[in-house]
Amino acid sequence: MSVQQMSVQQDSPAVAVARAHAEAWSNHDWETARASLAADVHVTVTTTQPTMAATDLSGADNYMRGLIEFAQAVVPGSARVLASVGDERNALLLVTVEADLGGGKVTLPAARLYLLDEDGKIEAEQVVFYAASD
Repeated sequence: MSVQQMSVQQDSPAVAVARAHAEAWSNHDWETARASLAADVHVTVTTTQPTMAATDLSGADNYMRGLIEFAQAVVPGSARVLASVGDERNALLLVTVEADLGGGKVTLPAARLYLLDEDGKIEAEQVVFYAASD
């Protein structure tokens, strides 16, 4: 049995899709963010923050409802990609955004893991984050 190795790079096709998606939603460009999703996209989001419940959604409509609910608090233009790596279908971004969650501005560091389908659309996304006080 052999293990097939894929080329992992900081600016792979999947990283480009993931970066464009993060750029879109963090700037409240909902149409562009939705355009990068597969119809049956599945997203899970988890955090150690006691006031924020875990998220597990399927389908582009549900994904976008959840994304808009969260990302409306994000300060447009605040997204920073600290690191990225990926291949043809997988991407991992380390991202921070600033958000006003009602109690003042916080920084939200996150790891965002993406899987693209055969058409280059986001099929799955897993997000792990926490809120860091400024």
